[in-house]
Amino acid sequence: MALGPKGLFVRRAARFDVNAFYMSWSKDSRGGGPRGYHHGDLRETLIRAALELIAQKGSAGFTFADAARWAGVSPAAPYRHFRDRDDLLANVALRGFEQFETALARAWDDGRPDALTALDRMGKAYLAFARAQPAYYSAMFESGIAPDTSPELRAAGDRAFGVLRLAAEKVCAQAPPSDRPPALMLALHIWAMSHGIASLFGRGDAAHRTVPMAPEDLLEAAVLIYLKGLGVGVGADPGAGTAANRPGG
Repeated sequence: MALGPKGLFVRRAARFDVNAFYMSWSKDSRGGGPRGYHHGDLRETLIRAALELIAQKGSAGFTFADAARWAGVSPAAPYRHFRDRDDLLANVALRGFEQFETALARAWDDGRPDALTALDRMGKAYLAFARAQPAYYSAMFESGIAPDTSPELRAAGDRAFGVLRLAAEKVCAQAPPSDRPPALMLALHIWAMSHGIASLFGRGDAAHRTVPMAPEDLLEAAVLIYLKGLGVGVGADPGAGTAANRPGG
């Protein structure tokens, strides 16, 4: 109650936000995602929807309308933030590559304590990411989204691969200049091995194959055999390829 004109008591109208009423609901009211959609969060909700649907159906197993339904919005609503389903997947892949780069860079740790040890650690981080983030991994590598879909996606993918290329350069630097393999070739070969083992044996979803050894051990053995064939980093001390890497060198 409040004192109104002419001394009369009038009832204040309750504050009512029309947008909040129509744009926020629980999971029981419109059949949306686990938490429902809240005004202002549609972009994030759709990305979360895509991740959930990829986990359930694969990156090719859902439509833009499915993502809208999961979010609890009309089929037209996602177009406010994404051009189409491929644009939504490209944004999921972009976010995945950003997290992937962070994981690889943390594992590489500037090549400490030596390049081969850090490379092995980075290979394990590659497999760990594929296992822990299968939906992101699928959007990044299995959705059919071209890296050139957007400059941002291309740049994020290049930065992630750049961590592996830097590691390859450090490893190649251990070989004598006359026998030094191209760093890009080495990076591409190790990427192919890591990706193949991750996709076949190290997945975090039901599509993984069983193998009678840990995927990490399989990758480590493959990389060591490959490097030995190139004559890189082979010896009693894996970090002692050049005098610069030896104690007192």
